[in-house]
Amino acid sequence: MTLLHGQTALVTGAGGGIGRGIALRLAEEGAAVALHCRTAVEPARATAAAIHEAGGRAVVLRAELTDEDACHRLVREAADWAGGRLTALVNNAGVQPVQDLPGMTADAWRHVVDTDLTTVFACTQAAAALMRDTGGGSITHIASIEARQPAPGHAHYAAAKAAVVQHARAAALEYGPYGIRVNTVSPGLIERDGLAEDWPDGVSRWQRAAPLGRLGRPRDVGDACVFLASPLASWVSGHDLVVDGGVSARPTW
Repeated sequence: MTLLHGQTALVTGAGGGIGRGIALRLAEEGAAVALHCRTAVEPARATAAAIHEAGGRAVVLRAELTDEDACHRLVREAADWAGGRLTALVNNAGVQPVQDLPGMTADAWRHVVDTDLTTVFACTQAAAALMRDTGGGSITHIASIEARQPAPGHAHYAAAKAAVVQHARAAALEYGPYGIRVNTVSPGLIERDGLAEDWPDGVSRWQRAAPLGRLGRPRDVGDACVFLASPLASWVSGHDLVVDGGVSARPTW
């Protein structure tokens, strides 16, 4: 029996590398997976095709998550596709632009906060309203180790991710009585195509700093999401699960 047998999961931002890794792992463990995308339709369809080829169930759904009504429609479409029930939501969609803080505009700040934080609020509210009437469920936000340790040029991103962690704790408190668990996963640096070429110095510094000596893989984030959605985490809520190869344990002095 797989860990997520009989579950239905919605993964936002499933057209990107981390979203793909999460969706594939959820499907491997038996969940039917609704893959959300905004513009990355073809990558999301490729992930759905891979799930189908492996004998799983998947569907691609499009939505602009900065539209609150669209978040609620997305959740309802995912549940309707699965017969009316959604048991897991992974809030993965987000952006990570680089902008120095002295030169940042309020519009640039709001773009990141709206995309990385407000969408989490709206999708969580929509999913929890459904889950509370159907026996509960699991909601996982993808945060970042930058919620605790910001990097230069990421003030808006770090602030949004810190708020995502705190939102999960608040949501765990208020939704817990309905059988809904809410947690975060905070990844470190995750591999993507071209990263080593685009940022060779950063990749090299990360590999030297991480006790486990490598970058993360999308699958590593997916493993954490599987655990939090599974019965193995039935008494885990309001927790931030750091997935960073141990780099956060490194002394900073």
